[in-house]
Amino acid sequence: MTATGASEGVGARGAPVGNGPWWWARRRSAVLDVFLAVASAVECVVEGANFAHEAQVPELLGMLLGLLAGPVLLVRRRWPVVVVLVSIAVMPAEMGGLLSVVGLYTLAASDVPRRITGLLAGMTVVGTLVTTFLTLREDVATQQDFHPPMWFVPLMALAVGLVLTAPPVLWGLYIAARRRLVESLRERADGLERELSLLADRAEERAEWARNEERTRIAREMHDVVAHRVSLMVVHAAALQAVALKDPEKASKNAGLVGDMGRQALTELREMLGVLRTADGASGRGTAASGAPERLAAVASRAGAKATVQARVPEPSAEGASAASSSAGSSVAGAESSVPGAGDTDAEGPCLTELADLVGQSRAAGMVVELMVDESAEGEAADVDGRRYAARVERTVYRVVQEALTNVHKHAPGARARVRLAHRDGELAVQVENGPCEGGAADAGLPSGGNGLVGMRERVTALGGVFVSGPTEAGGFRVSAVLPLGAVSRVAG
Repeated sequence: MTATGASEGVGARGAPVGNGPWWWARRRSAVLDVFLAVASAVECVVEGANFAHEAQVPELLGMLLGLLAGPVLLVRRRWPVVVVLVSIAVMPAEMGGLLSVVGLYTLAASDVPRRITGLLAGMTVVGTLVTTFLTLREDVATQQDFHPPMWFVPLMALAVGLVLTAPPVLWGLYIAARRRLVESLRERADGLERELSLLADRAEERAEWARNEERTRIAREMHDVVAHRVSLMVVHAAALQAVALKDPEKASKNAGLVGDMGRQALTELREMLGVLRTADGASGRGTAASGAPERLAAVASRAGAKATVQARVPEPSAEGASAASSSAGSSVAGAESSVPGAGDTDAEGPCLTELADLVGQSRAAGMVVELMVDESAEGEAADVDGRRYAARVERTVYRVVQEALTNVHKHAPGARARVRLAHRDGELAVQVENGPCEGGAADAGLPSGGNGLVGMRERVTALGGVFVSGPTEAGGFRVSAVLPLGAVSRVAG
């Protein structure tokens, strides 16, 4: 909107220009303005003729003036200020009543600054007041039998001026305020719609991230539960092949051990797949399946607990095989998720007291493993479950040792390994180091997916710890982890 009232891109009603002919927003608006312009032109022509007759000038001149002033209503939506100025200009000729009323309404309803509207409305009131005052005074002077008081003529002139000016201005201001309110509500609704769309997109991104996170967690649990056991199965199978002809009795025990491990691995896989199918079905029905990793952990924990019990009560006929089998079962005990809020499965996870069984499992597979525990710092008292620290801390330490020993079986067969556990003030440190692979040791040919070190790092860093791994100068490999104890609350006994 310019200073003269010309709208730039929008009509007087705030509608975009261009949808209708010329400056009109709609065709019906153009039809209305044409009708008003014709009516105003007729009125101005008639009143111009009367004014010319009273002023004793040619009537054609008055009619021509009315014909020029009346059709100005055609541009009222484009230049409302011009319309009002024309109505004020022809006011001394006592013409343009419709022009003045419609022009004031359009001006008040447009986007013209309020100070300009007030100024033009005041000028119209003054012009109407003066014109009416002069006309009434002449009429009263011509009537000899009518002697009104002195205040009559000014009061009537003021009343006529206000009646012809205030209603269109007030109505136009109301329409403009209502239009602005509607536009504000529409903009707010559009903004809310955009925000809802943005929130929906973000929710979809969060859902996709959560699905990827769940897949990663489930893959990690399956790796922890199955990989170690299957790796030892391959190691025992290689040993069975080596001693099959030399020591049939030992070969028979190893064969029984491999069979027990295979059956347990199949059972655990079947249970985990059942959990995944149940989670997928619940997700398809709209139910969140975020507890799948915790349920997988519970499955692995129950299997590990059963294997531990079997290890403590071996069968007389196959004591060695049962001990090795139970030790293998303890390797997958308590494979819970390392994500916070795992619920009751935390209490079922492996603890530090089971590290001896885990090391014994690798010894049964033929590895030379040394377990060293540094009690230099005064540790906390163990709870009823044999835990000294939070379940997540002990479970993470157990998984690090388990995966490190599995990597020794895979990549350094016949190498000597050393497991060190240090209880320090405010932290728990673990280190697994192995020497170089012996040249005479047979390679079991175990495949590697490259996820072991990644999973260990994820578990340790999730608890705010530090994880370091790399080769040693002697040609071996070292895995170290330090876990803070203050950041993780202890499990209630």
